[in-house]
Amino acid sequence: MKFDSSMYFITDSTNYSEEEFLYRVEQALMGGITLLQLREKDKSTREYIDLAEKVHTLTKKYNVPLIIDDRVDVALAIDAEGVHVGQSDMPVSMARKLMGYDKIVGATTKTVPQALEAYEQGADYLGVGAIYPTTTKVKTVLTSTETLGNICSAVPIPVNAIGGLNKDNIDVLKGIPIAGICVVSAIMKADDPKQAAIELQARAKELGLC
Repeated sequence: MKFDSSMYFITDSTNYSEEEFLYRVEQALMGGITLLQLREKDKSTREYIDLAEKVHTLTKKYNVPLIIDDRVDVALAIDAEGVHVGQSDMPVSMARKLMGYDKIVGATTKTVPQALEAYEQGADYLGVGAIYPTTTKVKTVLTSTETLGNICSAVPIPVNAIGGLNKDNIDVLKGIPIAGICVVSAIMKADDPKQAAIELQARAKELGLC
């Protein structure tokens, strides 16, 4: 499946009502995000599926692929366009086998060996970081821009930078051949998610990052 990961938005529903959360997701879609990952660490399977179906309705409206974080079962249940797995989740090879070859499988990597393994197992793209400390509930280990660049050179698939990125600090990525950037708080917690997405994309294009 073809996809554009240049402006990759990862959700965080913490402290938002479902109505507010879905409003912010749609605002981000209106702002031009190109790929959306639904990440829910604390919901039950049924709650995750219920929310995923509602988010999928929105992403299909804007023709943006929906990636489900961690949960292949949830991705399959709602026929999402893809799934993203971390180093402690299901192996990429198994996720690929279950999802099939017409779906997107992404993986989080922090080293060149991890990146090569994910690519060899069938990953379509990589998320690499964290470039900066993050405020999300996900455990983060910082990744240097040098390592990010080495990973870009090591694999022929799209590589996205992730971790604490916003329009004011992505200049550190200039010159690194990434496919795009992944953001959570820069859009999710913005006063105006749509405008935040527009400004972030404009800055990324200015720096030649997408």
